[in-house]
Amino acid sequence: MTSRGFKATARTSSEARAVARTQTLIQGENGIGTVRKTTLPGGLRVVTETLPSVRSATFGIWAHVGSRDETPALNGATHYLEHLLFKGTQRRSALDISAAIDAVGGEMNAFTAKEYTCYYARVLDTDLPLAIDVVCDMLTGSLILEEDVNVERGAILEEIAMTEDDPGDCVHDLFAHTMFGDNALGRPVLGTVDTVNALTADRIRRFYKKHYDPTHLVVACAGNVDHQKVVRLVRAAFEKAGALTRTDATPIAPRDGSRAIRTAGRVELLGRKTEQAHVVLGMPGLARTDDRRWALGVLNTALGGGMSSRLFQEVREKRGLAYSVYSYTSGFADCGLFGVYAGCRPSQVHDVLKICRDELDHVAEHGLSDEEIGRAIGQLRGSTVLGLEDTGALMNRIGKSELCWGDQMSVDDMLARIAAVTPDDVRSVAREILGQRPSLSVIGPLKDKQASRLHEAVA
Repeated sequence: MTSRGFKATARTSSEARAVARTQTLIQGENGIGTVRKTTLPGGLRVVTETLPSVRSATFGIWAHVGSRDETPALNGATHYLEHLLFKGTQRRSALDISAAIDAVGGEMNAFTAKEYTCYYARVLDTDLPLAIDVVCDMLTGSLILEEDVNVERGAILEEIAMTEDDPGDCVHDLFAHTMFGDNALGRPVLGTVDTVNALTADRIRRFYKKHYDPTHLVVACAGNVDHQKVVRLVRAAFEKAGALTRTDATPIAPRDGSRAIRTAGRVELLGRKTEQAHVVLGMPGLARTDDRRWALGVLNTALGGGMSSRLFQEVREKRGLAYSVYSYTSGFADCGLFGVYAGCRPSQVHDVLKICRDELDHVAEHGLSDEEIGRAIGQLRGSTVLGLEDTGALMNRIGKSELCWGDQMSVDDMLARIAAVTPDDVRSVAREILGQRPSLSVIGPLKDKQASRLHEAVA
């Protein structure tokens, strides 16, 4: 059966099978942690990590499309499509899709980001064939019917409203706009009320056909799995949909580019009747491919990554000015962000911003102590390992690595890269990143006099 998303040709499956290529990317001990990759005809990549000690498996499909691939008129189309792929295929209704996974006690979901989308299911290892069949059917056979588009529009508008009702979440979208402006990286992943209302089934369907070609997809599976069995099941599902008939196709390369953010000193304020003022103070960061990202990760951890971090100690522990205060980094293919978030009483916003700005300026000029850097390295190494203790996290790691880097790094290699960061590395990246003039985004019930003073925080 041929789905609407893919068109079959006269080539036979035996011709397609002849060009499959399998590699061992990471060789684990006794097969544990072994990562293998097979590139199927049609450019579809299948990556697995074997962990025989567990009884579960997580299967996911990553698509090389995110909100930054949208035009202004299509803003929100990627996320809209994420919803619609759960609404039914030629073989299954929306109820059939959810009931199949619920019946085996599994979990199924999806998420959309600025540069990729992922659909996944976590099940018992014995139910992996079912999960593969359901998720592959969704990705290759979605109907995208007009009635489903109209029904789901209401759900997405409610999701936008829910986000806007959470200023602690909404302020990060505002900060992205502050830093990137009106280009794709500065627009919200969910879209806006106006753009979502304007999207039609036909436009979303064309978007689907363009971006869900097998060359744009990475299949990732982790847990108690056999690589060759996963490959056979995935190949069978995609061939059934007529999606693996091109033998000359090659996978799309990871994103690249040299986009530079030149934003400095911008201030965006959004008046809301909230109990707190929500603040993000930040500046350009590093692209996810930048080798200095390991040093930036240590710097971020020491500055605002835990209860012993500078910002937490200065803002919350010593002065009690905020309950939540932290720093974070966001890395994209060609640029990045570094930000500090705090939620505080509106009357305290200027004090909080002054403390945060003073700490950033001090670290930019004087760096961190060796003790702080050592503690941050230990914290980052531990959190890296603990964050990979389930099959879902492992699937995310290998899927995102293949899609975004085109390569895999073992956990031991990651830990070694973190451990190799020196105090000079951290001080160098602190001077470069924190030495820039920051920009500021604030949501809260700010009076005119307060708003005018906020510009002083980035002067």
